[in-house]
Amino acid sequence: MTTLSVNVNKLATLRNARGKNNPDVLKTTLDIISYGARGITVHPRPDERHIRKSDVIQIANTISVELNIEGYPDPDFLAFVKKIKPAQCTLVPDPPHVLTSNAGWLIEKNKKLLCDTVKSLHDSGIRTSLFIDPTTLSEKELALLPETKTDRVELYTEQYAETYGTPLAQETLDSYKRAAENINAFGIDLNAGHDLSLVNLRHFVKTIPIIKEVSIGHALICDALEFGLKETIKRYLISLTSLNRPAE
Repeated sequence: MTTLSVNVNKLATLRNARGKNNPDVLKTTLDIISYGARGITVHPRPDERHIRKSDVIQIANTISVELNIEGYPDPDFLAFVKKIKPAQCTLVPDPPHVLTSNAGWLIEKNKKLLCDTVKSLHDSGIRTSLFIDPTTLSEKELALLPETKTDRVELYTEQYAETYGTPLAQETLDSYKRAAENINAFGIDLNAGHDLSLVNLRHFVKTIPIIKEVSIGHALICDALEFGLKETIKRYLISLTSLNRPAE
């Protein structure tokens, strides 16, 4: 079954807008877990414009579900991750100035960095995942993934979300499915994330059921404005676990 990891960065963005502690990121994270989320994702950036390192430490010391920390593997980030020791670290190729993750790794160009980083994280007992865009990588590039020794790959799903409901939808989804099956054949597990929502999630996971985890933040928090947080989590879980019946 595909599990839901909720990215709580948007909670911190909202809190930071007023400079106080409303919403309380830790309390709301615990609420999200109580509503059924099986994981929490955070992406601490160098300028702490979203989640702060202090938030990550609080969350790591409190939650009982898996913690996934995303980020670019510079020395400061890696030192922090090794201190926290989350269940999973997702490596993304984001430079500090970007608004959100908007590209996947180029494997050949960054192979040494990825190999060294994965080994370093493994030495600390941390599962690794590499953020990649299967719509832009050739089969030759994908074939280099086993050399990195990564445990998982997170499929960057913006292109799927952008084409969903258009004439290009099936062709795009087919490209994700082929890539996922090829990657999984290497013995690498699959995650997915970016712009997945109540509109498009079920179809993606039904087509690619080998996905182990989806990480969803922005769309989920937007949906919570309409449905409330508890009902929203319920609807996402139904999308993942009850693929043959409509969401309530």
